[in-house]
Amino acid sequence: MSSDAASDPLDHPLVFGQRMHVLRTRRGMSRTVLAGLLGKSPSWVKQIENGTLHTPGLPMILRIAEALRVRDLSDLTGDQTMPIELFTGPGHAKLPAVRAAVDTYPLPANRRAPSPAHLRARLDSAWAARHSAPNHREVIGGLLPGLIREAQLAVRQADRAPERRAAQAVLSEVYGLSQFFIAYQPDSALLWRVAERGMVAAQESEDPHAIGVAAWLAAQAHRDSGPAHFDAADAVTLETLRYLAPLLPDASDDVRAIAGALQFEAGYTAARRGDTGTAWGYWDTAGKVAKRLPEDYYHPITSFSRAIMGAHAVTVAVELRAGGESVRQAAKADAKTIRSRPRRARHRIEEARGYQLNGQAETALATLDKAYEAAPETIRYNGYARRIILEETESKAPAHRRRAAELAVKIGMLAA
Repeated sequence: MSSDAASDPLDHPLVFGQRMHVLRTRRGMSRTVLAGLLGKSPSWVKQIENGTLHTPGLPMILRIAEALRVRDLSDLTGDQTMPIELFTGPGHAKLPAVRAAVDTYPLPANRRAPSPAHLRARLDSAWAARHSAPNHREVIGGLLPGLIREAQLAVRQADRAPERRAAQAVLSEVYGLSQFFIAYQPDSALLWRVAERGMVAAQESEDPHAIGVAAWLAAQAHRDSGPAHFDAADAVTLETLRYLAPLLPDASDDVRAIAGALQFEAGYTAARRGDTGTAWGYWDTAGKVAKRLPEDYYHPITSFSRAIMGAHAVTVAVELRAGGESVRQAAKADAKTIRSRPRRARHRIEEARGYQLNGQAETALATLDKAYEAAPETIRYNGYARRIILEETESKAPAHRRRAAELAVKIGMLAA
């Protein structure tokens, strides 16, 4: 086979419309679906792709990049002089150490692995640190290499079935924590390795909660890979819900909460598809699960709780591109009740998306400032936040441009 046959068409000097066509077809997205996400007609998409219409302005380019989950804007524009990463944030300094730990093959060692109970206590502390730290990637990036290696070793050294299952449950959750760290960093292969290993370890553990958490994370990985993977996200989510259903009457709060979190994930994927009725139906079902949990309950991994349902409603409305409804839901949601700093920052970003959809750019930027206050490392790695900021640096309003530029400097998109 010639080298040309294996080359990437985006490596060649294609014009904007041709690049848009290649990226759209790679995502398995029809012109009609892309047009709906952009608020345009399918014929408009076709005319952009075939060059009948000129390349659109920056705001529309950024919306196309968001819809197609373009990681580097130069892949869409063809301008290699100033690559701008959108849905891949900067590689964290601790990423190589985490990658090395994941890739280590744990051979038998002279030292004895910690017990599953000891590892569980350390893991619980790591989750608590993640939720409370504004620089959460820095914190858990330092904890993960040791946790990964010792959880792997605990599984290898377990010589009794109950101990091995307990060790597998911990290992699965360690991989889950790793997925939070690796997400939106420039190593998608590593993300998939930890997602798949987490699922395998959870299945080996036979622990319903571990299985639910691993499925919740795997569904997100599939969904964030684009429309061609939505069916896979649904398959993981719905199959796990069927598995959990007969266990729920006697289940712990954590197991019931992960079932509620999975119900919302199904709604989230439906919203990405533009299926309004299904999206809100799953959100409502998840809300009923939340109401059956104790009032002060908060799931230690997913943040699922009564308090989170308002934030979830904002996400559904935003993904359905309903600006007015997004703003109404944002007015009802209480961000202060979200205990996790990174989750609170993520909610603020979703609110900002809603305000921008509704034509309230100034409020969107102010809300992104609140996201930065809650957890700078969340906004720094979030493609939606980066897209809004980049778009508003080109605003016709000088005050918007200044505020967007200040935010861009804060999160490292522009040099000070």
